[in-house]
Parts: sequence; structure tokens; C-alpha cells
Amino acid sequence: MSELEIITFGCRLNAYESEVMREQASAAGLSSAVIVNTCAVTAEAVRQARQAIRRARRERPGAKIIVTGCAAQIDPDRFAAMDEVDHVIGNQEKLEAGTFAGFSLDGSERVVVNDIMSVRETASHLIEGFGNRARAYVQIQNGCDHRCTFCVIPFGRGPSRSVPAGEIVAQVRRLAEKGYAEIVLTGVDITAYGKDLPGEMTLGRLVRSVLKLVPELPRLRLSSIDSIEADPALLAAIAEEERLMPHLHLSLQAGDDLTLKRMKRRHARGDSVSFCEEMRRLRPDMVFGADLIAGFPTETEAMFANSLSLVDDCGLTFLHVFPYSAREGTPAARMPQVHGGVISRRAGELREKGVAALKRHLESAKGRRISVLMENARHGRSADFTPVLIEAEHGAGALIDAVVAGDDGAALLATAAP
Repeated sequence: MSELEIITFGCRLNAYESEVMREQASAAGLSSAVIVNTCAVTAEAVRQARQAIRRARRERPGAKIIVTGCAAQIDPDRFAAMDEVDHVIGNQEKLEAGTFAGFSLDGSERVVVNDIMSVRETASHLIEGFGNRARAYVQIQNGCDHRCTFCVIPFGRGPSRSVPAGEIVAQVRRLAEKGYAEIVLTGVDITAYGKDLPGEMTLGRLVRSVLKLVPELPRLRLSSIDSIEADPALLAAIAEEERLMPHLHLSLQAGDDLTLKRMKRRHARGDSVSFCEEMRRLRPDMVFGADLIAGFPTETEAMFANSLSLVDDCGLTFLHVFPYSAREGTPAARMPQVHGGVISRRAGELREKGVAALKRHLESAKGRRISVLMENARHGRSADFTPVLIEAEHGAGALIDAVVAGDDGAALLATAAP
């Protein structure tokens, strides 16, 4: 019997939304369908999505192929022109149960992609996790009001809009009652949370509310944040709430002031360094990840060197390195471009810097006692999101006290504490 298959590209929010679609498509009886949830952050992501669509048609010749996600929202005609595709739906439509119910009827529209910029609300969807009992994700926000010169995501996601705090707390409570030990608050620009809601709600106040009103939740984690938007309540929560995990993934993008200005970012290099220093003062065990772009247009060797040294100056541990990719219609695509070979080399140097930073982090943990959330029988994550391999098997979702014996270069090696 054919099964529903969902192929997901891109961010955690896309992964979350894939699970929403899984439930809705299953309820609509789409048992023989392939849903491709695309990403538009780079040209390579779009290429991989198109490749996956062609492969899906070869492997599932009788399946209904439905394409959605940011790339489909931004350029639906490009995917509709593919012979392999049965339906193209937008980012708003993919979250509506009626969309999938309609696909079981003859004569349903082939392309349903409306104006995402007109959307003003984000619906609350409760999902049960990602196939294991380790952690669950709760969407608190969608969209983005900023216009970074390299980015097309606002045109795929629409304006920033927040889920009301009461709905978020109710979702977190229900998931905690079901046994999830860790909840991740996710969205496109979560530090913009609350600006469109009545009152004076912020991300920090939301975090405080969740932890206060769901005392049985062991761990709360944040997805990527824009450090320049971090509000005072969030800084206080980081300092005072032990159940808020000591790991922040920062949207930094570059470490050179002129590059940041040309990117139309809202922070300078010094802001990033100061933020990381302040977070470590408030929370000495804090560990940082970061997004960094290599080879942004006009980037010279000196400008790149400033980004490279940012890894040390901010004390970054987990790097997500993106070779710059020109996105049609963005201001950066019209700027003088860096040669592709240079971009690849610089991306490689950044990745090497990241490998060295992770190595130092792993080596520094030897002998430390840590708390590990098991993701499967032997693999888990520490509070600061470091991968951990446990000597003995444990159930997924279990919180284990462990002692670090060493590392294998990619993860900590640990044994359960007596």
C-alpha cells in the first residue's frame, strides 16, 4: 500500500509545518501522495527541491505530487511548469485542512497560491512531535518585516504575525502532559514576537509566562534569534530561568560593519561581540551557534577576515555556513558579485574555523556532569545542545544525568552518572 511521503527542505519551521500537513493530508485520505515542502533561502535549495520532485515521480509514478513551501510561494509558475507536479500550494494554504480535503475531489485547482503579504494572522497548530518522544516544537510566530538585501524569505512568509500567548501556553502544557521533556519555540523571526499583539507582549515575557504557567516542563529552548532585538525580559529570563536552555543560535550573517550595512542588517559587529559577552556574564554556561554568509557581494579579503575572526571574538561553537547565493529580485543580486571559486574557498575556511571551535568545546567538557535528553537509544543532546553519545541504551525522551568521558570529534562520549 502506498504511503503519504513528505520531503522537507530548510528550517525548523518548515519541519514543524510538514508535520501539520502530515496530519491534515492523512485526515483527508491522501494516502498515495508526495508533498515537497520547499525552501528558498538559496538557489541550491531550490535546485535540490526540483531534483527531489523529479526523483519522487520516478520512484512513485502513481502518486499525487504536491509542491509547497517558500520556493513555491515565491515562484509558483516555475513549479507548475514541471510535468511531474500535480498541485502547487502556497505557505498559507498548506496549513489549511480544506486544501488537502479538496485534493481528493475531481477538478481541484492545480495552483492555489494567494498573496502572502495580505496575511495578518498565524493559526495555532498542535503537533505531537517529530517521530520520537524527545522534543516537540511550538510555532509562536511567522513572517518577517525586515528586508535584508540578500533574503527572499519575507516574500515567501509574509509579514510578521504572532500566535497569542494563551494559545502557546496551552500547547506547551498539553505537550508537557504528554511527556515531552523539551519544547522548542520556533518561527521565522521570533524576537519580533508580540509586536502585532495588543498590550506589551515580547519574546521574553512569553518565555516567562510559559515557564511560570507550565512548571512541569523540564526544558524550554529557543530557535534562531536576532540578538539586536532581544528584549530586557528575555535577558532576565536567560539569567534567572534554569529551565531555559543555555544555547542561542544567532542570526549574525557577517562580522564586518560595511558588509552588515550592505546586507541591511540592524546590528554592527560590536553589537554581536557585546551581546555574547553579556550573555556569558548572565549565564556562564551559554553556548552559541550562528548563521554566517561567505562571499557576500563586494566582500574583500579584509572584510571576510572580520567575519572569520568573529568566531573567536564572539566565542561561537556551532556554525551554519552559507556560501552566498544570489536570489533574483533582491538588492544584493544587483551588487558586484564575488567569484564563485572565492565564495567556495571562504565558505570552506569558515567551516574549518567552526570545526576547530567545536573541537575546543568538546575537549573542554571532559569530566563534566551534564543532563542529556535522549533522542534515541544512545544519542542525545546536552542542555547547551551539544550532541552526546551515551554508553548504555536509554529510551527516547528520557532525561539522563551523565559524566563526560571524552569525545569523538563530533559528539561527547558519556556514561550515565551513578
